[in-house]
Amino acid sequence: MNNNNLVVLNDKGLYCSKGGFYIDPWRPVERALITHAHSDHAKPGSKNYLAVDKSENLLKLRLGREIKVQTVKYDEIININGIKVSFHPAGHILGSAQIRLEFDNEVIVVSGDYKTGEDFICQRFEPIRCNTFITESTFGLPIYKWSSQEEIFDEVNNWWKQNIKEGKTSILFGYSLGKAQRLISGLDSTIGPILTHGAVENINNCYRESGVNLPVTTYLGKINDKNFFKESIIIAPPSGDNFLRMKRFENVSRAFASGWMQVRGTRRWRPADRGFVLSDHADWDGLINTIKETGAERIFVTHGYVSPFVRWLKENGWNAFPLKTGFEGENEEQKSKTL
Repeated sequence: MNNNNLVVLNDKGLYCSKGGFYIDPWRPVERALITHAHSDHAKPGSKNYLAVDKSENLLKLRLGREIKVQTVKYDEIININGIKVSFHPAGHILGSAQIRLEFDNEVIVVSGDYKTGEDFICQRFEPIRCNTFITESTFGLPIYKWSSQEEIFDEVNNWWKQNIKEGKTSILFGYSLGKAQRLISGLDSTIGPILTHGAVENINNCYRESGVNLPVTTYLGKINDKNFFKESIIIAPPSGDNFLRMKRFENVSRAFASGWMQVRGTRRWRPADRGFVLSDHADWDGLINTIKETGAERIFVTHGYVSPFVRWLKENGWNAFPLKTGFEGENEEQKSKTL
């Protein structure tokens, strides 16, 4: 087998024909290796799933309790039809992983989504040496550079304190899986009660069942006394805003936490009064440093600012290529890109 054909991209996703499996397929397949439980990477309908043990509860919550999931620990090597497969920390959310494939001294690493910065509740990213590295580029422009999470959490807690002084209920929006739990982990629970939207609380329970020690939270639906809200902070997904408006809070301050806040601020999400720049993806420096640390001879780029990032990499001496993740309007040659 030509090692350059170890993984190919077809109309279901990244496919390892020798191993007989897909990585984060976007259509149902016989065997799916999953980097993490976000819905753009973990799709329903596959017959068998393989993922890191810490992501099992999240996958079952998202995809159904009846799914068949085989789990492995980080760095554990399993052999699938002659392919050495291992999962390594990606630092993105609980149980997120880079997937390393080795065959006949050729190593490919599929990074999924990754974050190189600190996180209280997620195992830190581990750079992996390889021949070919598939990287995301969600924030693949030089303008995206993150402050430390300690600085951001100080900003959040100070905003919460100020809202209490002004008699406002604090509502902080973040994606329900990963971002919300990271926000909760950085809140100063001595300020007041931490309340959660149901979608967030369900995932909080998965984190706790997996051994993550989160501050005490209370499901918002259990609270009827409006006076209780005045010193509280409510953590909710963006989709939960209509539900929150039904509560008819007398005076509120809304904030949104996302890496997009760096350049687009609250304009990206108009109901917000405040934006906090907190991302679960690598910033520009994180992407570049990771690529250097892999020592990879070839870089494939996906998810994000693909074209400008590939162009910059090529201009700076890397053998880089775009990796398509959709096939609408593409010809048959484009549908069978070889890695």
